Amino acid sequence: MSNLAVSVRELEKSYKNVPVLKGVNFEVKKGSVFALLGSNGAGKTTIIKILTTLLQADRGVIEVCGTNLQTNPGQVREKISLTGQNVAVDDILTGRENLDLVAKLRHLPDRKKVVEESLRRFDLQEAGDRALATYSGGMKRRLDLAMTVLGSPELVFLDEPSVGLDPEVRLALWDVIRGMVKAGITVFLTTQYLEEAEQLADSIAILHEGKILVQGTMDELKAILPPKKVEYVEKQPTLEEIFLTVTAKKGE
Repeated sequence: MSNLAVSVRELEKSYKNVPVLKGVNFEVKKGSVFALLGSNGAGKTTIIKILTTLLQADRGVIEVCGTNLQTNPGQVREKISLTGQNVAVDDILTGRENLDLVAKLRHLPDRKKVVEESLRRFDLQEAGDRALATYSGGMKRRLDLAMTVLGSPELVFLDEPSVGLDPEVRLALWDVIRGMVKAGITVFLTTQYLEEAEQLADSIAILHEGKILVQGTMDELKAILPPKKVEYVEKQPTLEEIFLTVTAKKGE
């Protein structure tokens, strides 16, 4: 059996004849954290939407959790879960009620036990009976993640989950993601933060203007970068810009 959770070959997508993805290729190993880096507009969310069956690709061969996505999207949906950039919780309900609702939708047996274990795992037991209107942003994000992993999906997609979080909450989020991997869940993460990818990812791909610039481990990516030197710059270059410069120099 394949050790890949995701395999993407020659993925293309356009909006109104404007190319967004231009022959994207990458692989994600099972039980790992894969980080897709790129600035706003690079195409990260479009890839997430395609891989989670929310959007159809124009062209390409895609396998998710060993299933062909184009021919069996329903089977793929049974194996995955998604946390988007915006927290998807109901502020009127309590934390416990939000989790119970998801457990019902997923037809999980022994819902009460599953919900209580999830509250404990994400450190939300004391707040379980409070309405979400009283939760902090960090608590809502933890509940969102708890709802995402309810039912133990094989693969979880996290679309820039730390955007807008303060440093302390971001560190707590990273611990939650590490816990997912320890539980055997593969994590597909999109982010704009190199530090986040460095802390969490086993493999990193950099997406620029609809194409993958490079993919590898952090050590492999660092080996490609030029030697460090101290100099004054008016604007700190993005990682995409650094690799574009390196690629251009190699082609000279």
